[in-house]
Amino acid sequence: MTKIGVDLIQKLRNMTGLGMMDCKKALVETEGDVEKAVDLLRKKGAAVAAKRGDKETKAGLVYAYIHPGSQVGVMVEINCETDFVARTEDVQELAKDLCMHIAAIKPLYLEPSDMDPKFLEHEKEIFTDQLKEAGKPEGVIAKILVGKVQKLYKDVCLIEQPFVKNDKLTVAQKVEEVIGKVGEKIKIKKFARFEVGL
Repeated sequence: MTKIGVDLIQKLRNMTGLGMMDCKKALVETEGDVEKAVDLLRKKGAAVAAKRGDKETKAGLVYAYIHPGSQVGVMVEINCETDFVARTEDVQELAKDLCMHIAAIKPLYLEPSDMDPKFLEHEKEIFTDQLKEAGKPEGVIAKILVGKVQKLYKDVCLIEQPFVKNDKLTVAQKVEEVIGKVGEKIKIKKFARFEVGL
């Protein structure tokens, strides 16, 4: 068995924000491979999220953030199963990080299903016209269009966007990571972004 040192455990803890025991278990399981341990912990977070998927989220918090200079402000509502979890440092930090992400990246919608159908159709028309002008055949256009719509989701839908503090994760995966830490379902309910002059 590989001996797992405190330095390695601390390194994984700094990378994931999880507890020392969780990090040690993951490192033992992956024989000291930090990258594999990160993947293992992320999978466990996703598994907890899947198990708790049908739980009701009637507790939570509203977090407000004003960006330095007072030109941009964000409010986000996060729901979870209990008030206790809503008050934890992990959920508070997630709320703050989401607000900073929304301030910087400017998502228009929470998730693809929230997207305005007229906006989506308009974007598809533009993509189709661009592809026709580029001389792409009809059959190919439909396939390329699927990829372009997926990229559009990543550009304008909060949960699909690469997370501003770690672009290896989407916002949805970041939420799953926190679910894995706190052991409760967490859901971003809604957000609002305000900017002076817009």
